[in-house]
Formats: sequence, C-alpha cells, structure tokens
Amino acid sequence: MPQHTYHLLDVFTSTPFGGNQLAVFPDAAAIPPALMQTIANELNLSETVFLLPTDAPGCDYRMRIFTPRMELPMAGHPTVGTGYLLAHLGMVDVQAEAVTLTMEQKVGPIGITIYPEQPWRVAMHQPQPEFGEVLHNEDQIAALLGLDPAELADTPKQVVSTGVPFLFVPLKSLDAAHRIQFNGDVWKQHFNGRHIYTFTMETELAGSTVHSRMFAPAMGIAEDPATGAASGPLGAYLLKYGLVNEMPIVNEQGVEMGRQSIITIALEGSADAITGIEISGSSVYMGQGTIVLP
Repeated sequence: MPQHTYHLLDVFTSTPFGGNQLAVFPDAAAIPPALMQTIANELNLSETVFLLPTDAPGCDYRMRIFTPRMELPMAGHPTVGTGYLLAHLGMVDVQAEAVTLTMEQKVGPIGITIYPEQPWRVAMHQPQPEFGEVLHNEDQIAALLGLDPAELADTPKQVVSTGVPFLFVPLKSLDAAHRIQFNGDVWKQHFNGRHIYTFTMETELAGSTVHSRMFAPAMGIAEDPATGAASGPLGAYLLKYGLVNEMPIVNEQGVEMGRQSIITIALEGSADAITGIEISGSSVYMGQGTIVLP
C-alpha cells in the first residue's frame, strides 16, 4: 500500500515542545486530493501542509493547508514551518545568504524569506490588511469569553484580515486574558463561524509587546498556541489604533496552553496606509512519520 512521509515541527519557538505543532508532507503529489482533509483530521494538529509542484507563474511550490475541519486560503505558522523544513531537508541552500521563495496559496502568491542565521528564521510576507465589521455587542463578547464587559478594552472589536478574517477583541489586562473561559454555546448562538483573537498590551515576557490568545471552533481548533495569519492583522490593528509606534512588534501567544510562542511582526507604511506586513519566527524539527493509505 502507498506510504507517504510527513515531518513534524514546532513553529514560532526555538524550544522543543513549544510553539505550534505542524505536519508537512514535502512530496504530496501522489496523495489523492480527496484524502487530504481526512489525513489532516487523522493527524489532528492545528494545521497539516501538503507541498506540491506548481505551474503558477513566479511560484516555487504550491501549498495546501488544512486544519482538522477545513482547508485554509492561507496560514502563518504552516508557511513559516514549511520554509524551515525546506532548509532542514536541504531542498534549498541557506548556507551563505537568505533565500526568497514564492509559495502558491489559495489567496495567491505568498513570499517567504529564509535567513541563514541559526536556527533558521523564516519571514512570511502577507497581503494588505482589510478592516471589516465592527461589533458592538460587548455583553455577548464578554459572555463568549467568560469575562465581565468592563474587562474589555475601549478600542474597537473589529474583524481584520490579511487572508483569513479574525474578530479582534482587546482586553484591559493580562489577568483577564489568563481567566478566559471560552463558551462554546455562546459562540454557536452569536458568533458561529467567527475566529476569535483576544489580546492585551500587558505581557508575560519583558521583551514582548502584546499578549494574545486565539479560539477557532469552526476550524476544529479549541485554542491555537501560535497564529501567524492573525498576527499580521494584529499588527495592523495595533498600528491603526495607536497602540504601538515602534517596530518590530513581538507577539507572545500560547502561554496559557504551556506552549509559549513568539511571533515577530514588522509593518511598513503608516497607520493610515500600511504598505507591507511581515511576520517571522523560528522552528524546531521534531521528527517524522509515515502514513499508509488504502
């Protein structure tokens, strides 16, 4: 029976068993597309990547990215982790200088840069941010998180996207972030389908700018320890609403899960005209496995 090798990484960390787990099939051309979602559900990690040849002009690889429940149009930690794996497997030469690649994703071409420093640092260049709906149902948002409405910060509760939309919910304190008790019933009734990203400007680590948590039941992810696709929009939100004025932004996530993650965010342009978004981080190679298909 056909056997296919996948590799396991911890992404947005330099410490084993930290960051966000990822599985990558680096040679997925022979895997039936109809089984990719099933395989991702079987592995049951936040995301699984299938790396494929591409015929898209200017692209080096095609990436299909799945959570246990859905295929994503783009994603951050899978993109950063895949770049790291390409260097680890020697599929790109990063010994002397940085390597720039273009990955075909559902949203279009996504540029990455793999830097030769050890451990390899991978930067992902995200599409322009889109600021969407502002929600005013603060009592329901607080109930969703198991908090008092007074613990929500004053800046807008707004959907922002660079490919995947997240509802950003600012909190006043680190204590409130620690005490979140996500209410699935409230989510189903009032927020069904939305991906929820909470943050506070109080942090655990001295070098961090912002502390965050992400909840995505629609993806099959109860809580995510590192969310690159939300970190770019987070940076755009922080700049737009005057919560930061210096770069880079250092986003800590996964602390409450025991999987501390560090995501570096760099923006170009101004609060009113953001012209570039980059997220970056390192990874740890954890091992490999083989899946046997019928």
